[in-house]
Amino acid sequence: MRIAIASGKGGAGKTMLTASLHSVWPLRHILVDCDVEAPNLQFFAKPLLEKTIPVSLPVPVRVTETCSHCGKCRAICRYGAIAQFADKITLFPEMCHGCGGCFAVCQDKALQAGQRKLGQIELGSCGQSLYLTGATRIGEVMTPPLLRRLFAELDQLPLQEKLDVLLDSPPGVSCPAVTVARRVDAMVLVADPTPFGYADFCLAYEAFRSLGLPLACVVNRTAMPGNTGGDARLLSFCKEHGLPLAGEVPFAREAALALAKGQPLPELSPAWRSSFQTIAHNLQRLFGENPHG
Repeated sequence: MRIAIASGKGGAGKTMLTASLHSVWPLRHILVDCDVEAPNLQFFAKPLLEKTIPVSLPVPVRVTETCSHCGKCRAICRYGAIAQFADKITLFPEMCHGCGGCFAVCQDKALQAGQRKLGQIELGSCGQSLYLTGATRIGEVMTPPLLRRLFAELDQLPLQEKLDVLLDSPPGVSCPAVTVARRVDAMVLVADPTPFGYADFCLAYEAFRSLGLPLACVVNRTAMPGNTGGDARLLSFCKEHGLPLAGEVPFAREAALALAKGQPLPELSPAWRSSFQTIAHNLQRLFGENPHG
């Protein structure tokens, strides 16, 4: 079972929840940080990283003298990576999405291929669990190809047993988050009950619901001072849309201090551990071995 922990906005608490579930998950599992633009799950899981895999994207980098300036490469490119000025073809490799269309239509075979570094993938372990993470290079704006490679590595793990997978998803509902959502069995939406958090949560629910995935909700920072009515509005939304509530995480200064030190919340006290064990139990009950069943 692959469970992605997602959110409608950054800072809602998905990494906190992923790290906390990792601490209390009753079975050996795989922990994956898919937030490759800003991976920070390692600050809580503290994995031992053992292998690094560089990831690149094949892109056109040069136009040779055989070019007849037919313009077919420019016409097929939907990303503005190829421009034509009179009889000169100009390439912009940083804008290329690596679809390969330009190579396919170039009848003169005039495009020379090169590699653009996207980032890297790292594999290791944290305790009895396996750990995978990815990180884009500084300045790189495309994450879906790196995420697809991350999932390829996940699929190729030589395991003798079928393990649950907990994935810290990219925030929001843009291409990186959808890339992850298309490769998991179920999703947990971490909701921030503030006005902005509520609006983004509603967008996330509509986006991921359209994929047909089983969904559940965890409300973070409940009973926040100055947020009158925020909790009730969010819980009312879940009830109205039949969205299961897996648990709540209260607003507490001790939680903020622990997270600032890289300490998972279940390590704070038996009460905190019990709370997250309940959330883990609820998710297993809601999704089970066959979440689509």
